[in-house]
Amino acid sequence: MIFRFSLYGFLKNQRYFEPFMMLILLGSGNSFMTVGFLVGFRELCINAMNIPAGAIADLYGRKRCMLASYVAYMASFLVFAFSANSLPTLFLAVFLFGIGEAFREGTHKSMIFTWLRLNGRLEDKTRVYGYTRSWSKIGSAVSIPIATALAYHSNDLNRLFLAALVPYTIGFIALCTYPDELNGEQRKDVRIAQVFTHMWQTVRDSVKVRGLRRLMLESMGFEGFFDVVKDYLQPILKTLVLGIPLLLSLGDDRRGVLLIGAVYFCFHLGSAWSSRQVHLLSERCGGDDAASRLMWWCLAAVYLVMLPCLWFAIYWPVIALFFVLFLLQSAWRPLIISRFDAHAPESHGTSVLSVESQSQTFAKMLLAPVLGLLIDLASHGGPLLGGKFWPLAAVGLAISAAMAFSARSATSVSAPK
Repeated sequence: MIFRFSLYGFLKNQRYFEPFMMLILLGSGNSFMTVGFLVGFRELCINAMNIPAGAIADLYGRKRCMLASYVAYMASFLVFAFSANSLPTLFLAVFLFGIGEAFREGTHKSMIFTWLRLNGRLEDKTRVYGYTRSWSKIGSAVSIPIATALAYHSNDLNRLFLAALVPYTIGFIALCTYPDELNGEQRKDVRIAQVFTHMWQTVRDSVKVRGLRRLMLESMGFEGFFDVVKDYLQPILKTLVLGIPLLLSLGDDRRGVLLIGAVYFCFHLGSAWSSRQVHLLSERCGGDDAASRLMWWCLAAVYLVMLPCLWFAIYWPVIALFFVLFLLQSAWRPLIISRFDAHAPESHGTSVLSVESQSQTFAKMLLAPVLGLLIDLASHGGPLLGGKFWPLAAVGLAISAAMAFSARSATSVSAPK
């Protein structure tokens, strides 16, 4: 099963459009603020469906929800591929993508932890999840040269969505082979009222239990903000292209594609390494909570160094700092998932992780338009001074410093079993 879990992650990250997503949206004539609203709408869709999706997965079967997720993904890819210049159609594509995310997030992780419990290997959860996640990052790294080649030889980046249909179809078939025991503790004759009761119990525990409440805030601050910031690497790289004298005959767009591809390839390989090694950090720090506290301080340091670089528009060091951000995020994910599993009962595993995903999407829904507006203001010489991307580091520093100073162990109180 570890092979199949790893294969899922590898195929799921064959998103050839992802390294160019910001450029695809901006290329349709949208402003940074409009792109921010598109991202916010996507997160709103995920937010609205996340907890119901988790409850449905726990009660009706996680495998079924994963298959439904893939159907929504593939439908969204088709709409994206033919909606280059239509804002309403882009919103439809974003809606379908959000549905796919809502039914996927937390569901597959719960299946992994269920398999570990059934096989008496729960103590290996950080190591196993880190290993399977590393294959997700390897999948991302492998997708980069494919995406770069497709983008380089195509005049329409939207066609990258069609290419992603191939690995997602294979992934759908692979999910069909998962054993039914990974569906979890399904109930017979489930009624709609039971789904809402299940949702309420999960949300109640997430708010009342101190450990879970802290983990929700940490997830919002770390990964919620990272998911918004990481896409701004693309326009920063495109800005750098203008100062590269090599390959002038290729033109700015093609040079941008090559630079973005090379950078993301290195980033994803590094992320695969950090995900696979994070269990060693946990062991040396004395546990997942202590390792997470250390990572908050590291994150604050990265944003502190990044702030003057972005202010003075010195972008080459920023690329190295983004590389560190990718390493930290990839190491952070196995830690936070392991900490959530320590607080969540088996019967609510997917629902708790869905609440965690919802907390992230809520943060992204608020932050994406705000950051887009701040960058638009800085770009047009409004009331904000300095280089146009400095708000990314300023907001990141404020969040990470607040979480680092307030960090404390979340393991003293656990969720009711």
